[in-house]
Amino acid sequence: MTPKPKFLVICGDLLEAFPETEPKLREKQEKDFKNVFSALDIPLLCVCGNHDIGNTPTEDTIATYRSSFGDDYFSFWCGGVYFIVINSQFYENDSKVKQLSAEHETWLEQQLEYVKREQPKHSIVLQHIPWFQNNPDEPKNPWNFEKDIRTVMLKKYYDAGIRHIYCGHYHRNGGGFYKDMELVVTAAVEVNVQNDGTTPSNDHGYRVVKVLDNKLEHSYYELGTAPSSISWN
Repeated sequence: MTPKPKFLVICGDLLEAFPETEPKLREKQEKDFKNVFSALDIPLLCVCGNHDIGNTPTEDTIATYRSSFGDDYFSFWCGGVYFIVINSQFYENDSKVKQLSAEHETWLEQQLEYVKREQPKHSIVLQHIPWFQNNPDEPKNPWNFEKDIRTVMLKKYYDAGIRHIYCGHYHRNGGGFYKDMELVVTAAVEVNVQNDGTTPSNDHGYRVVKVLDNKLEHSYYELGTAPSSISWN
């Protein structure tokens, strides 16, 4: 692709096998994952998902993830854009990692204060589980968060100046708006489902995001259909 992307993001679930119940299969999947991406000539950004540390993460599963893939949450600047990468599983189930969850929350509060103070032209949050799939008022289901924590976190993001959130987890495309803050859900490269949630889908692809001075533009492409050059007009 020309110009070459700044980096590639995988919004969680790097592997399918869960760390505590399928360790042998996970070892094979991790080896395959690293072999596949070893030839990548741009940086690969890994976001922590529930399959990566377990639906109920432990100190051991998080430590294993960190040793294999790096930090489970972090922030960085790129091209004048500020990125915050969170570990969304802490908001789904932190029953066995209360201390780690509290450290993550303190760090995130500091990041949001930093965004308030520095006021980047664009501030983007990357996470695995979306706060909602299509509507901030939708009911709780396996693909989003409880409404109480969802409401609190969306307001925190918005008040800090965040206007863009990119997520995975849903195994189909989705997204919507909280006020003028856009949440984008991108389907998987592996297993996707139809909107009824039951029928396998062959819609495997990825999203290309263009960062412009006054906005972000994004388009989803099925594998093999993305353009080889990106226009900025």
